[in-house]
Amino acid sequence: MNLKRTAFYDIHVACGAKIVPFAGFEMPVQYGGIIEEHKLVRERVGVFDVSHMGEVEVRGKDALAFVQKITVNDAAKLAEGRVQYSAMCYEDGGIVDDLLVYNMGDHYMLVINAANIAKDVEWMEKNIFGDVNLKNRSDDISLLAVQGPKSLATLQKLTNADLSSIQYYHFVRGTLAGVDMTISRTGYTGELGFELYFPSDVATGKKVWDAVFEAGKEFGIGPVGLGARDTLRLEMGFCLYGNDIDQTTHPLEAGLGWITKLDKGEFNGKQVLVDAKSAGMKRKLVGFTLAEKAFPRHGYEITSNGEKVGVVTSGTFSPILDKGIGMGYVPLSYSKPGTAVNVNIRNKEIAATVVPLPFIKK
Repeated sequence: MNLKRTAFYDIHVACGAKIVPFAGFEMPVQYGGIIEEHKLVRERVGVFDVSHMGEVEVRGKDALAFVQKITVNDAAKLAEGRVQYSAMCYEDGGIVDDLLVYNMGDHYMLVINAANIAKDVEWMEKNIFGDVNLKNRSDDISLLAVQGPKSLATLQKLTNADLSSIQYYHFVRGTLAGVDMTISRTGYTGELGFELYFPSDVATGKKVWDAVFEAGKEFGIGPVGLGARDTLRLEMGFCLYGNDIDQTTHPLEAGLGWITKLDKGEFNGKQVLVDAKSAGMKRKLVGFTLAEKAFPRHGYEITSNGEKVGVVTSGTFSPILDKGIGMGYVPLSYSKPGTAVNVNIRNKEIAATVVPLPFIKK
């Protein structure tokens, strides 16, 4: 399989990144070290290349009706300049993908996970009706995430747009570092941050990257890889497709009831979700912390009294809490915060406690 490279590949190599295959791309997993990069984002400002993510434009007079049919959230409430976290479901309620929906004014932009681009586009095309035109722009758009307490001060130097006036999950179209782009107050870290969408070519990418790093130099800005992106999102209890959610899970049991609007019109999987809610959840995605400095990993068993009661979907060592943290599905009877369970790590039962999400409060 030929791996793709983003417009920033040569920059990553020059920065000493460890490059790994990820979702069909050669991507930086870390530069100096995951813990160091994690703390950089929590304390100052870091930059992620997330250009591997997919972007699909939805146009036509039935664009809104189409987005309503394929997503669980209520896109009718999405005014121009706003972003919405949502998910697509199969007819059986299983999750196709989680995604962001942007109301661009004259069209919608759906931002999807890199590993799911082909599958998601195929699913969208299968669901097309009326006057709807889909365009996969994934290869045309670069995406940088600038995240951390000093992200606004860094980027404000480069644009006339008033970044402090952009609310969470809102965006503006403007010029930054001399490049026309979408500046979105979003991110996957739980910190103050922005995601920058702009045309994908090496020269433009270098121009934006260099400008952002020059502007952030006084704050100790640095590049951040996919490793710290994962630990940052897990501390916030954010789901990762392929780990915490997939086609075998539905949004309600994954703790995504808040984005699942069962009172809106018909959408894929609605009846199954309505029935599941009325019948009551059988299992739930929960967070847990470990009593010692162990590292829970995806696939490890969650146990009680020597019996398997669940499975770890995501796990890591939290640099902020200085302990092992993870998420996993357990029966409802084990889902209450404070419940004692164990995680089987290399045939050793490590004590764990179910805790509310997110792990850290921002």
